[in-house]
Amino acid sequence: MTPVRGWPLSLRLLAAAALGGVGAFGQAPHLYWGATVLALVLIVPIFLTSETRGRAAWVGWAFATGYFAHALGWIIEPFQVDAERHAWMAPFALVFLAGGLALFWAAAFGLSRRIGATPIRQGILLVAVLSLAEVARGYVLTGFPWAGAAQIWVDTPVAQVLSLVGPYGLNALTFAATLPIGAALVQDKPLNGLARTLGFTVAMAVMAITYGSMRPVVQGSSHLVRVVQPNAPQHQKWDPAYAPLFFARQVEYTAAFPRPDLIVWPETAVPAWLGSAQPFLSTVADAAQGVPVILGIQRAEGSRIFNSLVYLDETGRQAGLYDKHHLAPFGEYVPLGDLMGRFGVSGLAATTGHGFSAGPGPSRLDLGKLGNALPLICYEAIFPQDVNGAPGRADFLLQITNDAWFGTRSGPFQHLVQARMRAIEQGLPMIRSANTGVSAVIDPLGRVTASLALGEAGYVDAVLPQPHRRTTYARIGDSPVVVVLLFILAMALFGIRGDRAIRD
Repeated sequence: MTPVRGWPLSLRLLAAAALGGVGAFGQAPHLYWGATVLALVLIVPIFLTSETRGRAAWVGWAFATGYFAHALGWIIEPFQVDAERHAWMAPFALVFLAGGLALFWAAAFGLSRRIGATPIRQGILLVAVLSLAEVARGYVLTGFPWAGAAQIWVDTPVAQVLSLVGPYGLNALTFAATLPIGAALVQDKPLNGLARTLGFTVAMAVMAITYGSMRPVVQGSSHLVRVVQPNAPQHQKWDPAYAPLFFARQVEYTAAFPRPDLIVWPETAVPAWLGSAQPFLSTVADAAQGVPVILGIQRAEGSRIFNSLVYLDETGRQAGLYDKHHLAPFGEYVPLGDLMGRFGVSGLAATTGHGFSAGPGPSRLDLGKLGNALPLICYEAIFPQDVNGAPGRADFLLQITNDAWFGTRSGPFQHLVQARMRAIEQGLPMIRSANTGVSAVIDPLGRVTASLALGEAGYVDAVLPQPHRRTTYARIGDSPVVVVLLFILAMALFGIRGDRAIRD
């Protein structure tokens, strides 16, 4: 890696951005985890041979921008639904989202560069700071932890480590298994450093795979659930010429035999406001023939509107209500909405005013003989802290979503991956109904036991898996991981100062 030292900044940034783009192939729908691992290893020599902290920060920003621009390319899709009004915003959305998220990584790379410190110590420092940056990305400004490094492992036994340390912990372990290898490449005696770091990585991999292979066997319950998927494209979903067709599909699927114990419709599945939806709800209850139904609907409360989930019990009576509380900025509401509204900027999913209002927070929904469900609407499922923040433990997770906003390339598959991660973290099964897909029943190990393909209209019946015992992560949350990372950060900084004192 010695030739890297002579590269000009422009070539470093170009190479870093290209590596980031390659690294994003680890995300769904590809899930080539080796691409992310390779990119993380190879970015370190470029980082460590940067002459200043400023240049190191630019390298981190370019790497992350390439990564997020590729991984989050689906963000342009919502702007194509009403292209005449919103298409002009699409390139700006991608550039600002990728470049903005990259600032977290730029800060991590810049703060981690310590001129004169040994490469391995700097690699360890980068592990700690970058891991903390990813925690911040999941919390700051309502958070957006999409495309985290942990997501590349969802189809491997390594994903089961989520039940111990959660996604931010698995992010850190991924960085710990890769970044020191890259640091070893620029040591004076790289072979010695590589032997040690590769040995550490192999040991971590063996432990993770062993743990993943020893997770408890999943048992099925006595409950049969039905997941309904109408496949309503977003540009037609509210069209008066098509909305009755999509509603009729869902009614037809609801009435089908054999009879399940629960039927789940997707987000905003009813083409009417809750206050005036009784004729629709009566039709649903008649089709359900005594089977409880979960469905998504919008409702108004004075001047406020909510993205809601309604539970109709065996009698067709509304027996439960949940309002989405973690809203998507610029999707469902606009920060500083009154000011932005003057410039014609409104939430893409908003139907009046400047967007939806937030509900009170996570809550459990009593579904009678099926137990308690933890409802999640759309992208609430990407926030592990929200699931952990629910009062008490549910018997299963319940997500309704409208992934038609995410297009057909990568967004719906990445959203499904994160839903599977929440199941592993909590040791709970999940029922997931998505308007255009991918609808699924997921077991406590994050495995899809039944599903409907993206873009397919229909329904699927599946046995609801039984929950596992409460996981370690469900008990401890993210705080212990943050404490450990801060400790590693302190030790790395102390070690670097020790190295300088010895040289002086």
